[in-house]
Amino acid sequence: MDPLSGVFAAFGLAASAGLNAYIPILVLALVARFTDLITLTPPWDAISSWWVIGILVVLSVVEFFADKIPAVNHVNDAIQTFVRPVAGAIAFAASANVITDVSPILSVVAGIFIAGSVHVAKSAVVRPAVTATTGGIGNVPVSMAEDVTALLISILAFVVPVLIASILIVVTAYIVWILWRRANAQKAL
Repeated sequence: MDPLSGVFAAFGLAASAGLNAYIPILVLALVARFTDLITLTPPWDAISSWWVIGILVVLSVVEFFADKIPAVNHVNDAIQTFVRPVAGAIAFAASANVITDVSPILSVVAGIFIAGSVHVAKSAVVRPAVTATTGGIGNVPVSMAEDVTALLISILAFVVPVLIASILIVVTAYIVWILWRRANAQKAL
């Protein structure tokens, strides 16, 4: 993987970790194990070991079902507030470490920030709005859409990393624009 693609993949994996902590790391592990798209360097190469892949599969299944059960999904989101930024840091650092010039500290901080931002947007803005407007009925389809989105972004991060970077820039600009509009509307009142 060339340096620019590695950085773009790192951003995509960290962003998808904000939606689902384990899917991007599992995709990273499987891609590193079964393809030549990425070769993880030590200590990150442990991610592609069979026992880590097995643990990630189990954790993915647990999170999948926990996020679909009413009330449990809110507890899961509270727990994931700490897990998802760490998962984003791991995914970003492991992907960016393919490029040896990227500082590990910078990689970890970037991963925490990206995954944490996506998680906060999801758990503090999107999910409460879905719960309030649908009486909780919409949480399961939204959760499934988040899982599919996390999977697609994780896969696309390796296949077309420049596309992922472009999508992340557009989505981030859109969110900033919405927040800016909301802040200006509140000032006008």
